[in-house]
Amino acid sequence: MKEFSGIPAGLDRAPRATLVQLRSFEAVARLGGVGRAAKSLHLAQPTVSMQLKELSSAVGVPLFEPQGRGLTLTQHGEVLLQTVRDLFAAWQRFEDQSAELQGLKRGRLRIAAVTTTEYFLPDLLGPFAHAHPGIDIELTVQNRDAVVARLERGEDELAAMMLPPQHLPLNRWPFLENPLVVIAPAGHPLTQKKRLKLTQLTDQPLLVREAGSGTRLASEQFMADQGVQWAPRMALGSNEAIKHAVKAGLGLAVLSRHTLPQDLTQTGVAVLPVAGFPIKRMWHLVWRKDRPLSLAARTFLQELRRNLGVRAQPAATP
Repeated sequence: MKEFSGIPAGLDRAPRATLVQLRSFEAVARLGGVGRAAKSLHLAQPTVSMQLKELSSAVGVPLFEPQGRGLTLTQHGEVLLQTVRDLFAAWQRFEDQSAELQGLKRGRLRIAAVTTTEYFLPDLLGPFAHAHPGIDIELTVQNRDAVVARLERGEDELAAMMLPPQHLPLNRWPFLENPLVVIAPAGHPLTQKKRLKLTQLTDQPLLVREAGSGTRLASEQFMADQGVQWAPRMALGSNEAIKHAVKAGLGLAVLSRHTLPQDLTQTGVAVLPVAGFPIKRMWHLVWRKDRPLSLAARTFLQELRRNLGVRAQPAATP
């Protein structure tokens, strides 16, 4: 008589791959190269290469093939990547449900945020972190395109951004104003004007954030709506780099007012009085409609709403 083990057929074999190998595989697939994945995982590059080799041997099929200086997934690799993401999502659900059984004594809050939010988001996270010391907070700060990609993969519960994507099923909460202003070097002749038209600036060099930045996208949309063409002279990868470049006299820029201190006297830059500015935008917290929020995420939203006041009412998109 066949012995009954209580385990469904096909589930009594342990996977031939380890979680460490799968984690490295997912990072290489997502980032397109072993070096970038090793840096992201804080591992040595040979270690990641060895894990990929062992994983390919364990599953018995090639997972990557060279493409230029990077790697691209084979068909087998594409199937495995979806399996790995399903596995990681299931593990996150287990962690969330386990933490919920313990109340808010333990758990994790995963948030992705665009770079400009680093000027204020830690202050908003502070009260929650102090009130719930057992909750680990994972805050990932990247540009808008990278945050959208993380939302697509379901890597975070919440995301903070100015321009939420339209193609994902998202709940959105506009919780904080985000005025965009034009800055110039302190002492620039334009700072002496009481009122400027946007067209009066277009002969000046324009400094912008890198492609994929929400601030750049919002300012380009505004200029297009105004019928104004102002070609960028230089793209820089951070708000701080732009402020330093403006201070050095390399050009003008459009930045969030949140990136500047209230008192500009010691910054070396000035805000120009340009018609149509500040561009009025809002910061949003967003989360996937098709994925349940953990107790930690729900509590953070409730407490943040209370701290910011009733005007910050979470609302679902229609």
